[in-house]
Amino acid sequence: MELIKYLNNYFFTKQELLDITKITEQDLLKYQNDGVMPKCSYKLSLNIKSDSFFGLHHDEQEIEYYAKGYSSWLAIIQSLNSTEAIYSVFANRYKIAIESLKKQGYSSTNFKVTSELNEHINEQWSHFLNGTYGLCTKSGLPEDIAAKEFSILVINELSEHNELTPEQLNRLNLAVDLLDSASSLFAPHERLKSSRHRLVNEVRRKYQLKTS
Repeated sequence: MELIKYLNNYFFTKQELLDITKITEQDLLKYQNDGVMPKCSYKLSLNIKSDSFFGLHHDEQEIEYYAKGYSSWLAIIQSLNSTEAIYSVFANRYKIAIESLKKQGYSSTNFKVTSELNEHINEQWSHFLNGTYGLCTKSGLPEDIAAKEFSILVINELSEHNELTPEQLNRLNLAVDLLDSASSLFAPHERLKSSRHRLVNEVRRKYQLKTS
């Protein structure tokens, strides 16, 4: 029940997503098959048994859950008429998010956010379509994906050092806070295996970082 409560609080069911965006189930499936709309992040198969005055009742249901940010993504899909145009929106928003982070003082020399940014974005597009980022970021949208990936690069770079200078500790603290702000809480059964636990909770504990 804790899992169902989590999903109902932080995600839209497929039916809720359809109702909000005013599209049909056939439209959603077509967008997914066309490679412009993410798959669901969670799928629950429920075997339900109830008992009441009227007797026993059995029912089976399959419920798909989607990141709430996907309602705005569907609006973009509906306003454009090609896969290339839709991908361009994703890529441009990702690049703008990366540039914004750099202007805020976040820095990394990793090729993923420097010389091979286009290839990196194309790789993230695949994970986006698979529903991965609907699960592990708060919105599932390019801005949170960019923040998550950038912060992980910084955290991993700094964690390679045995000792950190005060300036490096400050950079690490900012990167951990950024990852914290972009990451989902994760489902209860996933939390100890999640990137949030490994790169937020454990890094804060190891380096005695303060929560913002």
